[in-house]
Amino acid sequence: MDQTPSSRFQRLKLYYERHETAFDIAAFAGGFGFDIAMLDRIDAWSTIVQQAAYLLLIAVILLQMFFSEGEPAPDTGAMPTLKRWYYAYRVALVHFLLGTLLNLYTLFFFKSASLFVSFAFMLVLAALLVANESSRLKAQLGLSLKFALFSLCLLSFSANIVPVFVGSIGLFVFLLSMLAGCLPLAVINRRIRIHAPERVQQARQQILVPFGIVLIAFLSLYLFRLIPPVPLSIPFIGVYHNVERSEDAFKLSHERPAWRIWDNGDQKFLAQPGDRIYVFFRIFSPARFSDQVLMRWYWKDNAGKWKLQDSIPIKIVGGREEGFRGYGMKTNYQPGDWKLQVDTTDEREIGRVYFDVTSVPEAPRNFEVDTQ
Repeated sequence: MDQTPSSRFQRLKLYYERHETAFDIAAFAGGFGFDIAMLDRIDAWSTIVQQAAYLLLIAVILLQMFFSEGEPAPDTGAMPTLKRWYYAYRVALVHFLLGTLLNLYTLFFFKSASLFVSFAFMLVLAALLVANESSRLKAQLGLSLKFALFSLCLLSFSANIVPVFVGSIGLFVFLLSMLAGCLPLAVINRRIRIHAPERVQQARQQILVPFGIVLIAFLSLYLFRLIPPVPLSIPFIGVYHNVERSEDAFKLSHERPAWRIWDNGDQKFLAQPGDRIYVFFRIFSPARFSDQVLMRWYWKDNAGKWKLQDSIPIKIVGGREEGFRGYGMKTNYQPGDWKLQVDTTDEREIGRVYFDVTSVPEAPRNFEVDTQ
């Protein structure tokens, strides 16, 4: 005899409960894959509205779970189909939405910093995900950990979006973004105090304490310059023998062998007498963005320590799809290991390029020319 829709639903629900952890991980991974396909510019209205809608939906679901905690489980059998599905899969939905948002912020942070800073952020993320999937911690702190992940998304959203609207970055803008991230939690806490005073202690433990820990972590990471300087990012940086501007393009001269496909320009710089070293970069910044970055030239001394040689400020203006194009030039240099680091004025690294300088005698050479 055919199964009724109700019995099929019960079997599906039972299967989900037996494999809940696998479903949660799959939902989180699905969010990652979904957002990679849908990723747009950080200042695109579609991206901003998507993040805000996801955060609002996560907040609504978590608050509903918060207020229903400790109460008898609802009788899903008497519920309409849509409501039954909500109760059965609300945790998986939260995981999917968190996965989508955290993937988005990981990509934005990854693009806006050196590999070390990006991995530091991803290690924090991985630790939270492992903790959230621990059966023991889930039983004791499940909802608290979900609010911690939500707090991470909320503060990341503020750290990304506030500089876009202000049009610059720096300590004041970062603190303003953290204040903006605190406002939704302040409103939630205020409503709980007014409408459910008996749950104030529960709100402190499950909502405010996780949020406070994440906020302190953000402030500490900024203090140690480990928060990437979103929304700025460097999609391209390279070393050249000459940079010339021609109408709306830059002509970049180099003698890199064709097989060194991993280098941008002459990262093995063969310096003949009179040569100048040029470093060209493209830096993405949102429309209406206007700020300043620093090009810092470092040379490695005999003790293996990087010594700052020059720091050159460059004014950048945002809005160009391919990124603002700029370059720096050095005429006084010595053989050895070098790096050019592009930093914000509050000394957060956006990108860098390493190169070796070797002195060679004057000889004929043929340059290849790339266009940016």
